[in-house]
Amino acid sequence: MALLLLLLLPVAGAAVLGVIGAHRRAPEVNALISVGTFLAACALTARVIHQGTVLLGDEQFFIDPFNVFLVALTAFVGMTTSLFSRPYMRVELEHGRLSAGRLRLYHSMYQLFMFTMLLALTTNNMGLMWVAMEAATLSTVLLVTLYRTPGSLEAGWKYFILCGVGIAQALFGTILLYVAAGKVLGAQGMTALLWTHLDAVKSQLEPTVLALAFVFLLIGYGTKVGLAPLHSWLPDAHAEGPTPISAVLSGLLLNVALYAVVRSKVLVQGALHSQLPSQMLMGFGLLSVVLASLLLWRQRDIKRLFAYSSIEHMGIATFAFGMGGAIATFAALLHMTVHSLTKSSIFFTAGHAAQKAGSQAIERIRGLITLSPTVGWGLMLGSLAILGVPPFGVFTSEFLILTAAMREQPWATPILLAALAVAFAAILSKVQPMVFGEPSARRLTHSPALLPVFAHLAIVLLLGLYIPPYLAEWYRAAAHLIGGP
Repeated sequence: MALLLLLLLPVAGAAVLGVIGAHRRAPEVNALISVGTFLAACALTARVIHQGTVLLGDEQFFIDPFNVFLVALTAFVGMTTSLFSRPYMRVELEHGRLSAGRLRLYHSMYQLFMFTMLLALTTNNMGLMWVAMEAATLSTVLLVTLYRTPGSLEAGWKYFILCGVGIAQALFGTILLYVAAGKVLGAQGMTALLWTHLDAVKSQLEPTVLALAFVFLLIGYGTKVGLAPLHSWLPDAHAEGPTPISAVLSGLLLNVALYAVVRSKVLVQGALHSQLPSQMLMGFGLLSVVLASLLLWRQRDIKRLFAYSSIEHMGIATFAFGMGGAIATFAALLHMTVHSLTKSSIFFTAGHAAQKAGSQAIERIRGLITLSPTVGWGLMLGSLAILGVPPFGVFTSEFLILTAAMREQPWATPILLAALAVAFAAILSKVQPMVFGEPSARRLTHSPALLPVFAHLAIVLLLGLYIPPYLAEWYRAAAHLIGGP
């Protein structure tokens, strides 16, 4: 029942909001549906905690400690983002950036986007996962182009073309996976693509076919993760789309795509009995961290700045998954969690700051601590958190990843440290004048929705100081399933 509600609520919400999405109470309806989805995710999580891994719907849906924690995180950030978007999108409507029709499209596609991500996380079928990821691309294209400006249309097309090509590579990889499975599992039709079936016989799958399949799966889903050099769509999509969409793109979609990569890696590494998948993940991850940290210095748009920060942090998580082992995998899961919470809170404050200044240009945003102290402190604390300043949770996850790298991959440790130092200096040098500089705009004329900002940062702070035992056990169980001894 919990899984049924988890998937049906956003689908029904998309249909309802497609009709009433422009009504003055539509933002509240959107938020109410998101709250219901989160409660369903909590119920599903409780079931997995008490019963362990569950198979549902004739084995088409598979919930274990790895994906259920991502389901809970996705539903939670989706709920807080819907709460943030209530006043934010109303201001956009009042300022003439949106029409009533586009507001209806926003609310409807927001719920459809949530459905596609939850479907990708819960399905046991690798083919259905690909369909869900493609549907996520199509729904977010409409959201990225919501403002219909030349910049947003260009960003939408770039996102559609690059991610479309990427997802086509993932389709070819999925087909190769099916070919390899067919030789072992026999004529089972689409059930040959069930992840649980593949995992049970992974050591018997043809290594050469699996190696080729992983190359295509990594390139395809890695494009959605934003791994360099496949990342160029991500800054444009974040900068040109509405701020709530930037928050869920960075905080949620990248996680879902990385989840698909990790599920694929588990299968392929078991078939190859070699470190090739791990080495590829470490290579792409390290390249993403280094390239993003350097490109941070060139950014003049506040949302593009933090979009490149997302590339950096997804590179860190990818590198950690590539290292493998209990500590690195635990740290990668923790890093996915704290990055999602922190980066979405930063985009919330960046959206309010841009509304205040009437521009996303960094040089136009000044003196937030004077004009709107809560927005200023929210941006400053969020920036310190994402830069890994203790005692925030990002420091904890990065510290664990670096200590694991010192032991497992010592050659990569100085590269990671240097890239993190460059990123720290780049972001802090740009955020400091935005927060503490001379005010260059009027005060906000509306009350910003900052409860989600400080709720997210409070959780990130807690995870830096103390990880509750049940949550730590959750991460450990997920790390064990992924392959950590």
